[in-house]
Amino acid sequence: MERLSVILTFVCAVAALLFALFTAKRVLKADEGTDLMKKISLSIRTGANAYLKRQYSVVAVFFGILFIILLMMALFGALNIFTPFAFLTGGIFSGLSGFIGMKIATASNARTANACRKSLNGGLRIAFSAGSVMGFVVVGLGLFDISVWYLLLRYVFRLASLEQITSAMLTFGMGASSMALFARVGGGIFTKAADVGADLVGKVEAGIPEDDPRNPAVIADNVGDNVGDVAGMGADLYESYVGSVVSACSLGFAALGGELEFRAVVVPMLLAAIGILCSVIGSFFVRTDENASQKKLLSALRKGTNLSAVLIAVASFFLVYFVLGISYIGIYFAILAGLVSGVLIGFFTEYFTSDSYRPTKNLAEKSETGSATIIIGGVSLGMLSTLAPILIVAACILIAFFVAGGSIANPEVGLYGIALAAVGMLSTLGITLATDAYGPIADNAGGIAEMAGLEPEVRHRTDALDALGNTTAATGKGFASGSAALTALALMVSYVNEVKRLNPAFSLNLSLNNPAVLVGLFIGGCLPFIFAALTMNSVGNAAQSIVREVRRQFHHITGLMEGKAEPDYASCVDLCTKASLRQMILPTVITVLAPVATGILLGPNGVVGMLAGATVTGFLLSLFMSNAGGAWDNAKKYIEGGNHGGKGSSCHKAAVVGDTVGDPFKDTAGPSINILIKLLSTISIVFASLVLSFNLFNLF
Repeated sequence: MERLSVILTFVCAVAALLFALFTAKRVLKADEGTDLMKKISLSIRTGANAYLKRQYSVVAVFFGILFIILLMMALFGALNIFTPFAFLTGGIFSGLSGFIGMKIATASNARTANACRKSLNGGLRIAFSAGSVMGFVVVGLGLFDISVWYLLLRYVFRLASLEQITSAMLTFGMGASSMALFARVGGGIFTKAADVGADLVGKVEAGIPEDDPRNPAVIADNVGDNVGDVAGMGADLYESYVGSVVSACSLGFAALGGELEFRAVVVPMLLAAIGILCSVIGSFFVRTDENASQKKLLSALRKGTNLSAVLIAVASFFLVYFVLGISYIGIYFAILAGLVSGVLIGFFTEYFTSDSYRPTKNLAEKSETGSATIIIGGVSLGMLSTLAPILIVAACILIAFFVAGGSIANPEVGLYGIALAAVGMLSTLGITLATDAYGPIADNAGGIAEMAGLEPEVRHRTDALDALGNTTAATGKGFASGSAALTALALMVSYVNEVKRLNPAFSLNLSLNNPAVLVGLFIGGCLPFIFAALTMNSVGNAAQSIVREVRRQFHHITGLMEGKAEPDYASCVDLCTKASLRQMILPTVITVLAPVATGILLGPNGVVGMLAGATVTGFLLSLFMSNAGGAWDNAKKYIEGGNHGGKGSSCHKAAVVGDTVGDPFKDTAGPSINILIKLLSTISIVFASLVLSFNLFNLF
């Protein structure tokens, strides 16, 4: 049964990739439109490809150095020999997920704009289908990596110990997280630097419309949507998906003994595999009528995601019943708790960020007294929005722990239930990510419609899709934050188990009376703030260079403002590329070194404290920044819809400033923190043997 289950997982992974290929071919058959639309799309595609090529060359150096370090540790017996290679495959597949997503996004932007010339539903179908390609590539490659490694370690290299197998598998979580951090931070800096430069100088200072072809930063802005919100997001959610599955697998063998330990390991893989099939079914139900309202558009996307969630809720019951038996049916309710929690977090995220609800409308009203009050209001809204997700995740942890059969005296099964709740939350990622990824495609389509001078109703349709994309993107970030908290908790437990496996004689003392734990808590609690500060400052530094360049071109290119001369788009793309690649290095290096340095100073007890502190503050900070940024963005769009004076009014200018502050909140720092808290855990697991062998705290 064990081998059959893993083979079934592999088959579902291949099915997801084939479905992505089929969908991509269908999208590419659509017409790109006029020659000018094709030219603009080609410029965006060329800029995005050039950026990723340079980014991956920088990342390759980092991975090469870390691979050599891991290989040396393995050769000296400090690591499993498969660990360095699992690390590499995790990073490669994470990067590949983002790359494929970006390729289809840049190929479908003009096609979406052209489809919107005929109907809103046509544009929605093209953009959603293109987003589906990335969604199913992410889950397909993730399960492919997991299932192939399990089959190799178990049946080719004949590792009998599940501890060794799951320990090696955890390592591609480290590779995936490392790649995701580079992609999210680098892409986030690029896209928000270009966005800030284009908005501040174009909209506020020059008073020209968004995506006006006279704006030198407009191509860089559209390139940024792809390298940050598509390629970065694809790598990000790949590591979330893989991390949740492998952490559940690693806890499964410890939770259930005897024959059931193998079954417990394959349950997370099978759950993810079934989620793929449910997501495929749900994707066929996403369609809408012409002239649909924001609520109807949202309902169209919800129809697909909700159907997928219902199907996985039913299917997971039979999965647990037939694989683990009726005596462990409580684990099903733990999975259900994760599913319901994901839906609830998505709802509250939407409530606080969508302009269909009161909080964002109230925020838009604050623009009437200037940019200061709208910024204060956005900060307040973001802080308040953390309460509901925290309560939901807390309830999910308690429910999953106890219904799975956990107790204070015997917590293993309960912790396994919590890990499966995270897998349940991400089980329908194929379609959830499709609704998220389609937003940047719609945004690009709107830019192309503006630059190509298409009919006003085309831009009206793309704006409707774009506004919906902001809401679904915020909802997707809510899902990512919730799953990150649960996965980080599971990885923290995996770290404790790894320490016990490596040195059973070591006495873990996680009491608050232990100063190492207390100091670790403070260090961990501070890390997300340091990380956010570095990434926000990086966006500010990069944006300054774009602002200066756009101002220079406006002042020195004769006839630019009159539309008689073309701006130098390439210089802005090049500036964003250089600045983002330079600025992304420091936050990533600090993240990699922090758990190792903490372990050497404070020992394993201090590392656990650090992981706990980073998980709590990181979850809160990520929610705050993502939701505040989403609310600022939609408040601006609410005003642009004709409220509070509409475009060009003083309220609109104040909202643009708020949105400019919110951009790096929601698209750079906020989502990157989710990666941070998981990467800290996986690095701690990989270097646990080093920390056990040498740490200064043991000298006292």
